[in-house]
Amino acid sequence: MTLLDDAHAMRAEVVRLRRLLHSQPELGLRLPRTQDAVLDALDGLPLEISTGRATTSVTAVLRASGARSGRPPVLLRGDMDAVPVQEETGLAFASTVPGAAHACGHDLHTAMLVGAARLLATRRAELANDVVLMFQPGEEGWEGARAMLEEGVLDAAGERVGAAYALHVFSTLPQGFHLRPGVVLASSSSLDVTVSGRGGHAATPHLARDPVPVTAEMITALQALVTRRVDVFDPVVLTVGVVEAGTRRNVIPPTARFEATVRTFSDAAAVRVGAEARRLVEGIAAAHGLEVDVRFDRERPATVNDPGEAAFAGQTISEVFGESRLSRLEHPFTGSEDFSRVLGEVPGAFIALGALPRGADPDTAPFNHSGRAIFDEAVLPLGAALLAELALRRPRSAAPTEIPERSR
Repeated sequence: MTLLDDAHAMRAEVVRLRRLLHSQPELGLRLPRTQDAVLDALDGLPLEISTGRATTSVTAVLRASGARSGRPPVLLRGDMDAVPVQEETGLAFASTVPGAAHACGHDLHTAMLVGAARLLATRRAELANDVVLMFQPGEEGWEGARAMLEEGVLDAAGERVGAAYALHVFSTLPQGFHLRPGVVLASSSSLDVTVSGRGGHAATPHLARDPVPVTAEMITALQALVTRRVDVFDPVVLTVGVVEAGTRRNVIPPTARFEATVRTFSDAAAVRVGAEARRLVEGIAAAHGLEVDVRFDRERPATVNDPGEAAFAGQTISEVFGESRLSRLEHPFTGSEDFSRVLGEVPGAFIALGALPRGADPDTAPFNHSGRAIFDEAVLPLGAALLAELALRRPRSAAPTEIPERSR
């Protein structure tokens, strides 16, 4: 039997773990129930397991028992945390935790990485190098990858990891693997603005300094900024997700505030939009005689696939699953990922795995982070098999220089 055959044979176990995790989602860096479930699922495997000090991470090292090639270990990442949304899928195993759901598919990632661990544990003699399994909390804005890097995950096997791979499911992509070299996900930055005026009665606005229309003007002007001050070939996405002001309709509040997320594909674009946004809102505030406090913070860097590692991953996908299962992403996603921090330290690849339910329309299916997002469990054996194949094959193969033209 092939490794893919074995992955399909253990599908029921992987699905069971995924559904357990899905029903008990946890947020942030402290995921005690999730950690316990992962440790239980890994119990009995020949792994050297350690847990995080600052977080509930799990790091497991599988030692190669075959002839050593002298090449460095390979790291496989699976993130474990949920997102703060109310699940509305109606699934029999839906979240039992109000206001928390695995709407981004991290429950699948964790189950697939456990599956890969089981597949590799039966093939230790075929491994040329050790494998580091990185079960990460806090991907959803909590800097879980940074915490694990600071605690030494890249050196967990005793020597520096040579390559790192991660999969991410997408509820609107057709089933199969989607890949590109270079930038695959955007960087993220935050823009927080507080406008301070003078409160008063809504019937006499001339006696106050109303921050609400000034805030509205800033938000509108920022949208124009993105279309008129940013190079269209180095794009920026700026979305205001929080606007707060006031307590009653007949009271002019003394302050108003908003928060925006900014996505870019280059450091230069992030630096420029941060400076331009600050100058813009300060100028609008000054024109109306109000004060403004502006914070622009760089968060995650862009996720950049090493061209050689992306090509190797594409070659592996074509050979194991068939060329029809591989498609090249023509453009990066504007989402962001803290796996970018791992790829900033070692070469590797971030691979999208389409999990659109069969028969669903990709144009109308709920996207990741929606409380109605559904991921097809049929992809679980595929993800587990690919992670295991990447660990098994990488030390033995010279990666081609590019993803084959036929798969684009």
